[in-house]
Formats: sequence, C-alpha cells, structure tokens
Amino acid sequence: MRLYAVVWAGALRRYATYRVAAVAGVFTNTVFGFIIAYTYVALWHLRPHLGGYGLPQALTFVWVSQGLLAASGIMGGGFESELTERIRTGDIAVDLYRPADLQLWWLAQDMGRACFQLLARGVLPMLVGSLFSHLALPHSPLVWAAFLVAVLLGFVVSFAIRYLTALAAFWLLDGTGVTQIAVLAATFWSGMLLPLNVFPGLLGQVARALPWSSLLQLPVDVLLGTYSGWGAAGVYAFQAGWAAVLLLLGRVLQSAATRKVVVQGG
Repeated sequence: MRLYAVVWAGALRRYATYRVAAVAGVFTNTVFGFIIAYTYVALWHLRPHLGGYGLPQALTFVWVSQGLLAASGIMGGGFESELTERIRTGDIAVDLYRPADLQLWWLAQDMGRACFQLLARGVLPMLVGSLFSHLALPHSPLVWAAFLVAVLLGFVVSFAIRYLTALAAFWLLDGTGVTQIAVLAATFWSGMLLPLNVFPGLLGQVARALPWSSLLQLPVDVLLGTYSGWGAAGVYAFQAGWAAVLLLLGRVLQSAATRKVVVQGG
C-alpha cells in the first residue's frame, strides 16, 4: 500500500504545480456559479420548493456542485485521457507487466488529483457563493464530516466509471466517442444540470438509482441534512455498492485486456 500512497502524493504534487490553471479554474467555476445561481433564483421564484428544496437549499446545491465539478471529474480532465493514449500507442503493455496493480495505480493517482481539486477549486467558489447568497450550510462539524465521506465515496464511483470508459479503448480504434458519451451521461445524471429531485416520476427514480447520483446529488443531500444517521449510512452503502460493482467490472475488463495484450504480444 505504500507504493500507492506515494503515487497519490505524487499526483497531488503534480497538479499543485499548475497554479495558474487552478486559479483560472476557480474563476471559471465562480463565474458559472453566479450564472446558474441567478437562473435558479428565477426558477425558484416561479416554483417555490421545487424538488423539495427551498431557495437557500437550491443555491447551496449550485455552489457545492460547482465546487465538486472538477474534483469529481464530471467533465473529464482526469487520468482517462492519459490511460486511453497509452492504450492507443501500446505503452500500456509495459504497465501491465509492472509489479503494480493497474487499477489501484490509476485509482491512487486519480484520488490525488481529486483531493487537490477539492481543496483548490472546491473551497473558494463555495466561500464566494456564501458571501453573495444565503446558503443552507450546516453548523455541525459532524454533518461536514459525513458530507466528506460521501464525497470521497463519490470520487471512487467516478473513478470506476471513467476507468471502464478508458479500458474501452482496448477494443475501439478511438475512445473519444465513448468518453464524450460518458461526460454527457455524468453531466445529466449526476444532478449537474438540475437536482435529481426535480426530475418527475419514474425518470427521477431511475436517476437516483444510477451510479452518477453518487457524484453530486447524494453528497449534497447529506450536507443539506436530507440524510442523517441511518439515512446517511444508507447513502454510503449505496455508493460503496456501486463502487464495488464498477471496480469489479473494471477488473474483469482489465483481465480481458491483459489476455488480449499477451496474445498479440505472443
């Protein structure tokens, strides 16, 4: 495990070197936060308590989701482009023969990236939003701790989805199309466009049952106090269940890809 801790720390330092990019990201997330926030203000004035949220809860959803956008990898920007390129060029063969687990290696690297993005691009937009909007932020440190647990589990689910997307390059000439579809799915089903609670009927039930709800909707609901106690434990179980299933599926594809490389190499 020490190896993967070193990989995590290395990824954290790597992304920390791009300070100008981090500042630009904070500025972008803040600007889009204001745009979406004022859109929500207009919408909630027409439909108060839409999706069970009051306006402060809706604005909290906006600023927290902007803070988690880069860290969760919803719009990409993580390890997947590098892994896809290594598969395309054949360099992945070297990785598969290294005395390290491929999935754990990239998981450690992506968690390092996510932790940096959470600190660099997550905290400041939320602070700015709290200065200009009345947010429903909790005062209890226990709620914040429960929120961070849900966020970290969401990071793992996000990694598992993007890992599967990247591995598809073993069987496709170009993984760009799959990556774009994955980004669109994550944007829509995570609650990035609108809270999933707003989705009506069966569509809302399906949206909340899909793994992408672990990325934004569920962590924000934990922060807002929608889930607490055993309810929060149920959220964790849901996220951990999806993470286990997706990581296992990634293992299966990784094994199939390894056999493919060995056969072609032989």
